[in-house]
Amino acid sequence: MEDKTFNSEFIIQHWVTMSDNDYNTMMVLFQSKQYNWTLFIGHLVIEKLLKACYVKKNNKHPVLTHNLLKLALNSGIEVSEDLQFQLDTITAFNMNARYDDEKLAFYKKCTPEFTTLWLNYIQNLQLWIKKQYLA
Repeated sequence: MEDKTFNSEFIIQHWVTMSDNDYNTMMVLFQSKQYNWTLFIGHLVIEKLLKACYVKKNNKHPVLTHNLLKLALNSGIEVSEDLQFQLDTITAFNMNARYDDEKLAFYKKCTPEFTTLWLNYIQNLQLWIKKQYLA
């Protein structure tokens, strides 16, 4: 039975807008040198775009997961080894910033250099997903 209340374009735009808002937050956090939170929010930037892709491909609400690789695969995105590495690493930012036993180690790992490197990956992924799958 078709859900007549499901408006995929509205839902896709919602996810993209939320991702854009998180992108702005990520950049403010980076400027304020809150590096661990920069990468945590960076994960959300990509997660929300992938959820938009999921809706676009499947015409239904996305699965409840934070796993970026799973979202990408379920959205019909072709995943190279390099992209898999990036998605798996960025997914870990979500988990590492969330749980107390991993927070301190993640905080120490988030040097300016490490954060800048991964911020660049996140920015490039954001642009690529929008251009390739949401244009």
